[in-house]
Amino acid sequence: MGRNIELQLREGGLSTKDIVWFNTKGEGKFSTDAKGTLHNGINFTYSGKGVLPAVTEYYRAHTPIRELECGDINWKDLFERRGVRWFHTGGIYTLLSDKAASLAQEALIEAGKAGTIRSFDLNYRSKVEPDKEKARSTNKMIMFEVDVVLGNQDDFDDALGFKTAEISQGASFDDWLVAYTKTLHAVSKAYPKLKYIGTQLRGAHSADVISWSAILYEVETSKIYKAHSRERVEILDRVGGGDSFVSGLAAAFLQGRGAQTAVEWGAAHGILVQETPGDTTMVLQAQVEAEVKRASSGAGVKALR
Repeated sequence: MGRNIELQLREGGLSTKDIVWFNTKGEGKFSTDAKGTLHNGINFTYSGKGVLPAVTEYYRAHTPIRELECGDINWKDLFERRGVRWFHTGGIYTLLSDKAASLAQEALIEAGKAGTIRSFDLNYRSKVEPDKEKARSTNKMIMFEVDVVLGNQDDFDDALGFKTAEISQGASFDDWLVAYTKTLHAVSKAYPKLKYIGTQLRGAHSADVISWSAILYEVETSKIYKAHSRERVEILDRVGGGDSFVSGLAAAFLQGRGAQTAVEWGAAHGILVQETPGDTTMVLQAQVEAEVKRASSGAGVKALR
């Protein structure tokens, strides 16, 4: 099975030379190749339809990734010798096990020493860690080594304990943004290494139709950058919208673009990935830029080529 996985990765254009293969035959902790039985984590997602929402079920017990420990990965080689410029992790991984949390913190610390940008998606999932207080304790430890954090108001509450003040029903977006900005101020004050806080704005009208935008809070200037709104967009499935938002931000910043371009690319990539199956992007850079142009011009939807 291991060799099949390695072959599939290579066929997909991914290098396998740095993979740490976990051996479950009792012959030692790690092997240097894919021999042995691998137990990969999986999840099943029902994409939803109409009034039936999307539902995801995880199976990640006894998987190799949750058994990796501090010292198992040569971060100095990655960040200093090879020059990795951006490192990303999130709450779904860090809450898999205590070892996973410690390894993520080690990676973030080493990335910081090398000047690598570090991002963290709060991504609290009660199915991964039902103990919310334990989740908060882990996330608070991680957050002291983060430059860019992603999450919405529920994530900041569930994952870190920052509650956004309630606003009256029917209040405007601007009223909500005033309340939410106070939360962003509080988060940035608590974690002084933060440079940006990103939030996707997703309003679900049904499982198939959403409104979508995003905001990016720049800590140094206390300025909010907002992406153009997309109203009542039909989607294929909602899986991958958050990860795609992060990668859009990263792509813009790594190309030297400013915060407004970053949030626009993130929002555009996020909505496009929700219109394709699964959470692995099939969207091209040119399509992202075309969607930003379309949204900013107010033009109707047409095929993006």
